Amino acid sequence: MKKYRVETLEKQIKYLKLLSNQFPTISEVASEIINLQAILNLPKGTEHFITDVHGEHESFTHVMRNASGVLKIKIDDIFGNNLRDAEKKSLATLIYYPEEKLGIVKKKEVHLADWYKITLYRLIEVCRATSSKYTRSKVRKALPDDFAYIIEELLHEQEKIYNKHDYYNEIIHTIIKIDRADEFIIALCKLIQRFSIDRLHLIGDIYDRGPGAHLIMDELYEYHSLDIQWGNHDILWMGAAAGSQACIANVIRIAARYANLETIENGYGINLLPLATFALDYYGDDECNVFKEKFPDVCEFGKRDLDVIAKMHKAIAIIQFKLEGQIIQKSPEYNMENRLLLDKIDYENGTLNLENKEYALIENNFPTVDIQNHYELNEEECVLMKKLTQSFIHSEKLQRHVAFLYSKGSLYLKYNENLLFHGCIPLDEFGNFQDVIIQNQKYSGKKLFDKFDRMARDYYFEEKESFGNDVIWYLWSGPKSPLFGKDQMRTFERYFIKEKETHNEVKDFFYKYRDEEKTCIKILEEFDLDSYKSHIVNGHIPVKTKDGESPIKANGKLLVIDGGFAKAYQKTTGIAGYTLIYNSYGLRLASHEPFESIKKAISEEQDILSTIIVLEKTNDRKKVADTDTGRELASQLESLEMLLDAYRLGLIKENVLGKARGKIRCKY
Repeated sequence: MKKYRVETLEKQIKYLKLLSNQFPTISEVASEIINLQAILNLPKGTEHFITDVHGEHESFTHVMRNASGVLKIKIDDIFGNNLRDAEKKSLATLIYYPEEKLGIVKKKEVHLADWYKITLYRLIEVCRATSSKYTRSKVRKALPDDFAYIIEELLHEQEKIYNKHDYYNEIIHTIIKIDRADEFIIALCKLIQRFSIDRLHLIGDIYDRGPGAHLIMDELYEYHSLDIQWGNHDILWMGAAAGSQACIANVIRIAARYANLETIENGYGINLLPLATFALDYYGDDECNVFKEKFPDVCEFGKRDLDVIAKMHKAIAIIQFKLEGQIIQKSPEYNMENRLLLDKIDYENGTLNLENKEYALIENNFPTVDIQNHYELNEEECVLMKKLTQSFIHSEKLQRHVAFLYSKGSLYLKYNENLLFHGCIPLDEFGNFQDVIIQNQKYSGKKLFDKFDRMARDYYFEEKESFGNDVIWYLWSGPKSPLFGKDQMRTFERYFIKEKETHNEVKDFFYKYRDEEKTCIKILEEFDLDSYKSHIVNGHIPVKTKDGESPIKANGKLLVIDGGFAKAYQKTTGIAGYTLIYNSYGLRLASHEPFESIKKAISEEQDILSTIIVLEKTNDRKKVADTDTGRELASQLESLEMLLDAYRLGLIKENVLGKARGKIRCKY
């Protein structure tokens, strides 16, 4: 052995002695080296990228369960012409919704034992195919305790070996005979779903618009492997959970705007009755017509309820404008004085002086505004906001979900050579990274993201005033916020002024330059990524597919995958969402048609119609060695090889009586 190798081992001896506690003998080190080397040559796992789901729980759930349409293709590949299309469709529906589908089958099927037998064999085939790229160890860890041994035996069945033919058949027969077929089928279906997506990337905006953000969060909380890049709507809820009254007012206003109080009231148990009482007291005689405009055509509420929600909507909107005005006045570093509008109203004539031009207001009833102190809450508003703040802070489920967003989330992520973020990288008019002054220091590009990420965490856990009066609210709507990406949020104008030119929100220069490949290369290099191999993946601004806009920008360097999961955006996009799929063969983009309901998906076996196009195809199939996990394993492998050398040189003595703490320690 060369001298420099021995010197390296001697320098690392303290670390290698610690490592020897896990691998106390040469044989155990050698076994782990063989294991890791083999894992590096497995195909990389399948990653799914989704963004802007906006509370559309049913659509999100279905896309997760059908793996963006990939499972349907997998079933067709496995069974080909051996099954009719109707049988493939039924099998797919069973895999997506096993509990519900079993209930229907048991009512209709005459020869249930035969159905069980046929179905179990088919599910085992699908499960075997979807799990084939993983090690037995990883598969074993995913197995349910009740059936772990049996499923492992069936998955590794070798059909051509005659000696075990009766053995495998008897396993299936006994499962049916002892009435465990239902539980076994459910376990297999959930395994298939799990193996179909190895890693989920959710690139922001889980909340608002749709009715089931809390249900999506419940699913994510139990998901086996994921990361989240915060969107502007997520950060708003994070601020609300931390007690920011401006964020709380925005959260409630958006829910009321879409007549969607489900997440707040039923999801998180937050009582909105005090707001309803307050609204009726102050706006009981106000029709609040402008505050009904976004109500959905199909709504669970009757006219009387909608009238009350409209009054709640207006009441919380005025409170929001006051609270935001207070923040702006206390935070000159935000440069948002142009959003101070309540003091620009001529309340007698019902006009607003906006940028030196007079506009007539659609409504001129502001009973809670003190014209001597426009941004001060009155006594009843103070009491109301105190109650609402306490409800948000003390909602156990909301706090658990927001803590999960912090633990699994960030403003951006570098993963397997891709850069993921929700909104934009603030740029100036020349396409250079925009400077933002925070605490007398300039930040731009990656450093700006890192600074805002740290401040968002400090806000929730420690310091509330590290930048202005409310940094979380600024990230929601500030002009240099990478999550907002516009010069100002013209909420007031959209409510009260009919002239459309006052509604315009100017996008950050990022959206001008993002189509240029050189800009995306500059961004990738700013984040220390290889611009030749890497991509930027984000959402935030819906892609107008119906108008011919492509989600593929900058010669494929930037992929914008906001395709309109939220029903509110589908008229704009013309579709109902995108999913980006990155597997060992390359990148594929799935576009989804609108999804009607889970009920119809089960009863009528309706699937989301998904169109999948190949974006990039690799000549050589990507392996685990080509991933971030592979690089971690390669580093572990190097350490183990050093430990093996140290044992053989006698620098460290074997402990033949020691026990390894778990045979497999890697992610695979």
